[in-house]
Amino acid sequence: MNAATAQDKELKQVDWRVKRKHRRLLILFLSIFLLLLASVYGIVSGSVSVSLQDFTQLLSGNADPLTENIVWNLRLPRVILGALVGACLAVSGGILQGVTRNPLADPGIIGISAGGGLAAVITMLVFPAYSYLLPVAAFIGALSAAFLIYVMAWKEGVSVFRMILAGVAVNALLGAITSGIMLLYSDSVQSVLPWLSGGLNGKGWYEVRFFFPYAVIGLTAAMLLIRSANISLLGEDRGKLLGFHVERQRFYLILVAALLAGAAVSVGGLIGFVGLVVPHIIRLLIGGDYRFLHPLSAISGAALVVFADTGARSWFGAVELPVGILMACIGAPFFLMLLRKGGLR
Repeated sequence: MNAATAQDKELKQVDWRVKRKHRRLLILFLSIFLLLLASVYGIVSGSVSVSLQDFTQLLSGNADPLTENIVWNLRLPRVILGALVGACLAVSGGILQGVTRNPLADPGIIGISAGGGLAAVITMLVFPAYSYLLPVAAFIGALSAAFLIYVMAWKEGVSVFRMILAGVAVNALLGAITSGIMLLYSDSVQSVLPWLSGGLNGKGWYEVRFFFPYAVIGLTAAMLLIRSANISLLGEDRGKLLGFHVERQRFYLILVAALLAGAAVSVGGLIGFVGLVVPHIIRLLIGGDYRFLHPLSAISGAALVVFADTGARSWFGAVELPVGILMACIGAPFFLMLLRKGGLR
């Protein structure tokens, strides 16, 4: 009887593993399909519609010059940039949720994005002559905020609890300083509001060329640290028993998360909820194994931002909303629904 029960349990485990593998493959193909669909939608939609026939002619090289200019110089770089920003934010959020073991952690909540926002506001309002350095300034600001959080949380090592508290405090402090600077320079604040709302309006190949190396480096580093991310989920004591240098690997993970978030903020502004909602949904669907969580979060985050950015510039007539506002309208209700149904754990 005991042998039969053990065999039955083993068969159930094998069946569960097979089902989980099939689910992961299904979600992978579905995510790739949605990203491709969102990309095509982003290319053909806008104030000037591009029909499927025009799109086909464009692929064959027979499109008219106006359509070619709209697609290649305006919409395609924006789609690429949206995909990269979404991938970086989603992976950054997934890393921070694992490191802090907190489903509410993301670059916006623990202060990394606020550092980039403060640097951007200072550049645009205090030193407007150097506005062309905005991406670099925002990137440095986000990394500086991450370093400050880590230093403030250090006390013979960094505990998860202290890091979360330090992140919340730094976020509040940087937000207050940002608001103060905006009040002091209220006559020029209109130039800052679209960036703080998060948006890809006016972005082109220059931003893609600036952002692409950081995105590739950050995403590659995240994939290389998958084992460290998985072991960090076990906690400090278990990690040390496995011969794992918990503190050092945690620092590397936070650094990569800050690199990804800082790069995304530098070109996309303060786009919220991507790093919070996307990795959490993927975790609910396929589990917490970072071998699958990172790639699926990157693809899904890319699809979400591309779709939301296209909607923000094409659903409201002549008015183009910042994608950050639309993301908040989409992400906040969905997040509350997850919370209500008990999906956040």
